[in-house]
Amino acid sequence: MTTIAADHGHDDHHHDPTLAHHFEDHHHQFDAGKLGIWLFLGQELLFFGGLFCAYAIYRGMHPEIFVNGSKFLDTNLGAINTCVLLFSSLTAAWSVRCAQLGQKKGLYLTIALTILCAFGFLGIKYVEYSHKIHGGVVWGESFNPTHHALEEAHLLNSGVVPVPDHHGHVDEEAVALSKSKPNLHTFFSIYFVMTGLHGIHVVAGILAYFWLLWRISAGAITKDNYGPVDFVALYWHLVDLVWIYLFPLLYLI
Repeated sequence: MTTIAADHGHDDHHHDPTLAHHFEDHHHQFDAGKLGIWLFLGQELLFFGGLFCAYAIYRGMHPEIFVNGSKFLDTNLGAINTCVLLFSSLTAAWSVRCAQLGQKKGLYLTIALTILCAFGFLGIKYVEYSHKIHGGVVWGESFNPTHHALEEAHLLNSGVVPVPDHHGHVDEEAVALSKSKPNLHTFFSIYFVMTGLHGIHVVAGILAYFWLLWRISAGAITKDNYGPVDFVALYWHLVDLVWIYLFPLLYLI
């Protein structure tokens, strides 16, 4: 039995704990993992592709709703979040290189920076969501021009509606304008679904990177077995890519 195990590279006394028993070597293990992650990312693209199709259909049917709805979004915060995610893609790719070279300190640092960027993204998104929910501009509700959230500075700068006076009164022009731009909740239904699901993927990425930190501390990530770092980085690049499309479609167009 010992001879058979040795012939297949699975001698219990010399077996690499980072190599699964059903693989001959790390190269085959990496290739199998790479194929698996690409299949997973493929179905993720199909998932988000359905959402983008819904966006295209609704925008084609009601373009004015999306033009008016985008004015309620803070382009500056969206741009900052885009930069944050782009930087996190850099640190994610850098972490793969550190893993390949066996640079453990660099690996810890780059993963920590990626996690920090992810939390930064979610923090900014929380600010955006708070403004929308506090202002009543959400899914399933028509826009109410008398809501106190119209006092927000970004709405004033966008020119969407006139700001009420200090007594909370809104003139007739504002009411007429809101009636001429109904169904904004359609835009925000799509906005919250697409950005919300993207946010869930960001949370999943954070959990995956914390799992990587645990694996690194356990000594399971080596120069020969850097696949998990590469696979999580590929997932994170997809998360970034989806946002790169969401930002212009929801905020700029």
